[in-house]
Amino acid sequence: MFGFFKRRENLFHQLIEDQAALTYEGLNLLSKYFESGESQVAEELSLKEKEADEVRRILIDELNRTFVTPFDREDIFALSRSIDDMIDYADTTVMEMVILKVGATPHMHRIASLLKDAAYEIWHAVQRLPKNPNVAIDHAQRAKALENRVEAVYREAVADLFNGPEDVHHLVEMLKLREVYRHLSNTADRGDEAANILADIVVKKA
Repeated sequence: MFGFFKRRENLFHQLIEDQAALTYEGLNLLSKYFESGESQVAEELSLKEKEADEVRRILIDELNRTFVTPFDREDIFALSRSIDDMIDYADTTVMEMVILKVGATPHMHRIASLLKDAAYEIWHAVQRLPKNPNVAIDHAQRAKALENRVEAVYREAVADLFNGPEDVHHLVEMLKLREVYRHLSNTADRGDEAANILADIVVKKA
């Protein structure tokens, strides 16, 4: 019986870890798209997002059928949702850029690099959670620090956008870019949320 419950616990850890790994891969593709603007990269990101959604669906199904979980059911659900939101926003960012016909700015390149690093820290925090919770906390704190850096670049980018539009065309372009920056900021917010949930889980298990 103990072995059965242990396997169930390991299953939840593995599903969350799979989600975090896919999200890291998705943020890598976001950065790659900003560099190349290739439609093939956008398609790869879309497929990665769908793959991550499938893992989340499996996790929720298992959560609904399982009484014993490695940590609070609400925390499992919230952590899974936050990690999934990160890759969702990465995908919608690219979709917006395609629809609005805008290319990546230097600010976007900087933000994408920071988001990729944050996703990496979340992934490693999840990996370390079962056996090395203090190390998981370290990774979560790094993810939060990266979110702060994203917000600093975001504010700088928005300030540059509103620095004296010259004509109607400039104004329209400004509004388009503002929408893309908003999606990137939302991605960072979800990473910060995931880091907070990870920290809460460690505190509760202590």
